[in-house]
Amino acid sequence: MNRYVELLEQLIATPSYSREEKMTADLLAAFLRAQGVAEVHRLHNNVWARNRRFDPSKPTILLNSHHDTVKPAAGWSRDPFLPEVVDGKLYGLGSNDAGASVVSLTAAFLHFYEAEDLKYNLLLALTGEEEVSGQNGIESILPEIGPLDFAIVGEPTGLHLAIAERGLMVLDCVAHGKPGHAARDEGENAIYRAMEDIEWFRTYRFPKESALFGGVKMSVTIVSAGTQHNVVPAECRFTVDVRVTDRYTNEEVLAIVREHVRSDVFPRSTRLKPSSIDASHPIVAAGMTLGRQTFGSPTMSDQALLSVPSLKVGPGESARSHTADEFVYLKEVEEGIAQYIALLNAVL
Repeated sequence: MNRYVELLEQLIATPSYSREEKMTADLLAAFLRAQGVAEVHRLHNNVWARNRRFDPSKPTILLNSHHDTVKPAAGWSRDPFLPEVVDGKLYGLGSNDAGASVVSLTAAFLHFYEAEDLKYNLLLALTGEEEVSGQNGIESILPEIGPLDFAIVGEPTGLHLAIAERGLMVLDCVAHGKPGHAARDEGENAIYRAMEDIEWFRTYRFPKESALFGGVKMSVTIVSAGTQHNVVPAECRFTVDVRVTDRYTNEEVLAIVREHVRSDVFPRSTRLKPSSIDASHPIVAAGMTLGRQTFGSPTMSDQALLSVPSLKVGPGESARSHTADEFVYLKEVEEGIAQYIALLNAVL
């Protein structure tokens, strides 16, 4: 336990903003080597390793968390890079999100590293750029690490089991009209055409609803049109925030939108996918036997970039993430290590 708390303190003391995580990647790679891990791999600021008796004929479980952080929020009353333990709380930037998960998953991986006759391989991936969904984060190593069966993604969930997570699409939409002079009732007003589509976004209900999230949520958040008061605008642009549930793929939602609106619709990306794992999956059942509850997570993680079933679970609380004076309880780290080992024991 002490070595993992020390590792977490070192991570806190080492600035690792998204896309600037080189030093924490160095730190994690060196730690794994010092613990006897034979092969430690590195691409960009992502570090990964396989259990010693990795067998390509067996399915593989991904153990993933991120070591990048956001920048300190306003209002810190202490140095965000100075790890301090006060009344059982370890303070510091990234302690809760997601340093506690990083060290707990690392401890669980090392617990099984030398084990023989496992049913699954284990692959530990400690990755960067999660906070910005960057393309040089976990997405960049997926072609390198090979096939996966399912994943455990470490994020602060109070050690409860997030069995689904919403996806995200941002849609840039353009309604077209014809320019004209406002005084002479000329042209076709693109704003009015956009209003028809905006009303559809406001009122449409997708047929399939998620047991965890309900319906797909679409919110028009930005509207822009016109150049001067007396010119009928030929173009109106608006932006839609779309939160996709586990009942649809992003591509399916995009197709439905395009079928119903007249505006041109351009997704900024379809890569941030909804994710889920079956509530009857053995890893979920194992968590429930430990007294943990299942839920659907409103926050996004690297699950959005995985194409296999994934369970999000980890020590700490989501509400502490990105806040001033971020902290994690030391007992939460201890519990996190024990729970990850227990979950894996149930399936390995």
